[in-house]
Amino acid sequence: MTRNEGTFDRAARIILGLALLSLTVVGPQTMWGLIGIVPLLTGMVGICPLYSILGINTCPLKK
Repeated sequence: MTRNEGTFDRAARIILGLALLSLTVVGPQTMWGLIGIVPLLTGMVGICPLYSILGINTCPLKK
């Protein structure tokens, strides 16, 4: 699979994922914070399955 996320998109996903995961430790301490795993993993890998389905590509590199 080719990457379909740009640098800004990946950084925003990682920050959002870490922020959501922190909700399991601080704040309301609910398990809803585990939703942060999804943006964290897609940001680290650089591939978003939903982007692939919708045909969206924010990555500036063409391969």
